[in-house]
Amino acid sequence: MQIDAEHMQNIFGNNDAYIRQIENDLKVVITDRNGEVRISGEQTAVNKAAKLINELVELSKRGNTIQEQNVSYGLELSHTSQEEGLLEIDADCICHTMMGKPIKPKTLGQKEYIDAIRKNMIVFGLGPAGTGKTYLGMAMAITAFKNHEVERIILTRPAIEAGEKLGFLPGDLQSKVDPYLRPLYDALYQIMGAESFQRNTEKGLIEVAPLAYMRGRTLDNAYIILDEAQNTTPAQMKMFLTRIGFGSKVIITGDSTQKDLAVGTQSGLDVAEKVLAKIDDIAFVRMTSRDVVRHPLVQKIVKAYEDYETKVNNRTNSKKGGNARLRTR
Repeated sequence: MQIDAEHMQNIFGNNDAYIRQIENDLKVVITDRNGEVRISGEQTAVNKAAKLINELVELSKRGNTIQEQNVSYGLELSHTSQEEGLLEIDADCICHTMMGKPIKPKTLGQKEYIDAIRKNMIVFGLGPAGTGKTYLGMAMAITAFKNHEVERIILTRPAIEAGEKLGFLPGDLQSKVDPYLRPLYDALYQIMGAESFQRNTEKGLIEVAPLAYMRGRTLDNAYIILDEAQNTTPAQMKMFLTRIGFGSKVIITGDSTQKDLAVGTQSGLDVAEKVLAKIDDIAFVRMTSRDVVRHPLVQKIVKAYEDYETKVNNRTNSKKGGNARLRTR
């Protein structure tokens, strides 16, 4: 394979880290001689490596900085029968940050999430931390706002005390709840810019508020994002969903494994999955550890917890089954 020098460093990574990663995963040997890349090994593995390197070259030509996540996910796809690859995922650009960086889905799960948002009025984005649920939802909301598809953006999340008591935090009510809304502010600043955010907030076109402030309102022509929905009660979730007016679009994100509710309290997100699953124009997109786009170690941590929780659930179910058989006898 011939690779131009301008793309070589981008694809190989520091100290050839990305190429070593491909070699170790596919059990091939990759060498470079003055821009000519040779791949040797078992034929199937060589074909997979060549396909992945060609995709990385094309990503580089499109102006992308190749990251470990691109290589890791490309390798993961190479072990499946998926027809879509890195290039199809990369082709979908939502918008650009203030620094000019394009915001795109990075996994098939994220692409499914973005497509569902475009097609449906209400979308539930479910999955572990680091899958981009809130950030991508925010990018879609800001893009719709800039294109005048909606008149305002409303961002909300339940101000649940995660081990701390609100009353002991310093300041007035707004100061007490701001830390809970900080992830929403961070995304807004990065995509929209602090000045634009401040200006639109003063006009009332962008609102960031605790979920409790939504009661009694009707939200027309708005892009509404409810974050950390696993911390809502069934009553709060119903209250929120019945606020939605004409011309509005809603994104609800959450991770059922990270609840901060009191022990024994049912999550509004869990109930909503059961109640709304068959209603048209409402989509549920479930992402997994494969869709984590933070540091690769985060992906391994999420996968380890998923495996552990599956084992615990299987053990619990087998015990229940054994007890049921004993009672039958």
